[in-house]
Amino acid sequence: MALVAALLALALAAAGLVLVLADVATTSTESANEGQQIVSPPVKAADKKRAAAPGKALATANPLYKTGRLADVKCSPGELPPGSMTAYRRFLTRITACLNKAWGIQFRKAGLPFAKPRLRIISSKVKTPCGSWNAGADGVYCSTDRTMYLMISRDQLRNPFPLGITRLIAHEYGHHIQQISGIWNYYWTARTGTTKAQRLMLSRQSELQAECFSSIFMRTLRDTPLVTDADWSYTVDWFRKNGAKGWPQNDHGKGPTQAAWMTRGFNRGTPGSCNTWAAASRNVN
Repeated sequence: MALVAALLALALAAAGLVLVLADVATTSTESANEGQQIVSPPVKAADKKRAAAPGKALATANPLYKTGRLADVKCSPGELPPGSMTAYRRFLTRITACLNKAWGIQFRKAGLPFAKPRLRIISSKVKTPCGSWNAGADGVYCSTDRTMYLMISRDQLRNPFPLGITRLIAHEYGHHIQQISGIWNYYWTARTGTTKAQRLMLSRQSELQAECFSSIFMRTLRDTPLVTDADWSYTVDWFRKNGAKGWPQNDHGKGPTQAAWMTRGFNRGTPGSCNTWAAASRNVN
């Protein structure tokens, strides 16, 4: 683990040279279109050969995977009444604070540096440093400014689903974890010079891991008013049936695959259970 942590420090030092994508996620009731992508600069063959082994270890053997269950920080964001953007902002700010605390503890266990993401709550589409907002998207994480953008629509204001919006922000936070842990450094190195099918596989590994990271946080809220068994079962079943509909290229995984990683993360509660990078290809299809 010490070797991987040392390699991670070197990778993060060069992170400013790597351009990565703005990933989008879905709520429990709406699907989103494919995210905008900014491709990394080309890597010379010799440099790629030298970076391949340690880079892959950051994804497949990241120190986070040995830190046990995600810390339960007794998150209590309060209620989310309909019709109030102020209430939405307060709720999402409190959830983000819980995510910061829980993952901060996990990074300390792993001996890794931790940095909080920014949160921006909006009511209409904006252009982020990673590209234009995508039609249908409710959430975007942009690694350029390390910001989670969450768009609250009129429908969500009228009929809020607290579990759904919590799952969404925890998913976008999962991409931030990939960014600051060095996992995305491998992701973009691995994409260079690959086929379309291989790039789609890598995208699925990234998205499914973010969804699994989201689910291990949701586990810490289990049996609270926010995450009841009935609402969680409904959410997983929705993704099983509808999770792939917004992604015709299959860059997020099939519905049953998404549901499987959600269930795995929720049942086990550990970052190590979310190691999509070492999973058999049939499990990230």
